Amino acid sequence: MPLVITTVNVNGVRAAAAKGLVDWLASSAADIVCLQEVRATEKQFHAAIAPAIETGWHCVGAESSAKGRAGVAILSRAPADAVRVGFDVDEFASAGRYMEADFGDVTVGSLYLPTGEARTPKQDEKEHFMKSFAAYLAERYAAVTAAGRDMVVCGDWNIAPTERDIKNWKGNVKKSGFLPEERAWVGDLLEAGWRDVVRDLHGDVAGPYSWWSYRGKAFDTDAGWRIDYHLATPALAAHATEAGVERAPSYDRRWSDHAPVTVTFDR
Repeated sequence: MPLVITTVNVNGVRAAAAKGLVDWLASSAADIVCLQEVRATEKQFHAAIAPAIETGWHCVGAESSAKGRAGVAILSRAPADAVRVGFDVDEFASAGRYMEADFGDVTVGSLYLPTGEARTPKQDEKEHFMKSFAAYLAERYAAVTAAGRDMVVCGDWNIAPTERDIKNWKGNVKKSGFLPEERAWVGDLLEAGWRDVVRDLHGDVAGPYSWWSYRGKAFDTDAGWRIDYHLATPALAAHATEAGVERAPSYDRRWSDHAPVTVTFDR
């Protein structure tokens, strides 16, 4: 049976649920859905997606200690075998930035990388997170591959890795999300063995973009960024057969400024 995994930044789960997230979950073919920027307490999160839970979705989450910020979650058709919040760095344990869950021999992570802002303390915080998380990913890669397990880290990475991943790349070379050092960081992860599943399947093309600003006509003209992606261990990536962005048919039918990114693995 195929394994279908989706990732989406919901930009506030309560607002997204009211605009269409719950309806999307009802129609989704995904087995596992990774959510980011939930921005809710556990109680608020469960209340927002109550209709989905009532139909059989299981959910685990990691809220942020900063009220109304960050927060990640994993929804699944079957309950997780194990759940871990954070990634071995105490200062990020309650940040609501990362969690992972085991489903059989596959580990699925949900990541919300900090946004950052070039030449400000926010960028310093982002880069500190990136350094710590890269070290963790190196450890996890070695551990899961040695154990014969598979792993995929899905989420809002808040970095467009190459010029193919942002429509107006020339106008953003000095902005957070497209800085040379950020793109090099993603490149290093790929050099270490992680596979960018969507890029591998789509090849050398523009996009497919997954985030569009609410300003102007960015959505209508597809002036987006590809910042939501799945990085998988090679054995799992080799089983990826299909990947796509579930872009809303029109601006007024969006329930987030991001769109779900879905990958099918034929395992």
